[in-house]
Amino acid sequence: METMGWGSGLGAAAFWAFLAIIIAAGIWYAARRSDAQQETLRHLIDSGQPLDEALVDKLLDANGRLDRSLKAAGVILLFIAPGVAILGWLLARLDPWVFTALLGAAIVIGCAAFGLLAAAGSIRRSYHGSRGHRRHRRMR
Repeated sequence: METMGWGSGLGAAAFWAFLAIIIAAGIWYAARRSDAQQETLRHLIDSGQPLDEALVDKLLDANGRLDRSLKAAGVILLFIAPGVAILGWLLARLDPWVFTALLGAAIVIGCAAFGLLAAAGSIRRSYHGSRGHRRHRRMR
C-alpha cells in the first residue's frame, strides 16, 4: 500500500480551512444582523415612537420559525447521505477502501439528518397555532 503524499495532506488542509471560513462567515453575518436589529430598535426608542409587542417580536425574530429551518436542513442531509454512499460505490473501482470511507461518511451524514429532524420535531412542539407563537410567559 502506498503512502499518501503531499497532495492529499494539502487537500485535507484546504477542506478544513474552507470549512472554518464558512463557519466564521456565518457567525460574523449573524452577529452583524443582530447588531442591525438592535440598532433599529434603539432608533425607534430614541425617536419616541410607541413600540408594540408584535413589532419588537418581528424585529428580533427575523429568521422565522427555527423548526422549519431545521427540518429543511435535515431533509437536505437525508438526500445527501445516499449520494455520498453511491459516490463511494462508484469510486470503489479506483481503490476499495474508498467505499468503506465514504459509506462511513454517509452514515454520519444520515445520523446528523435524523438529529436535525428530531430537533425540528421537538421545537415544533414548543410552538402552538399556525402563526408560530411560542408557548412561554413573558417576564414583566
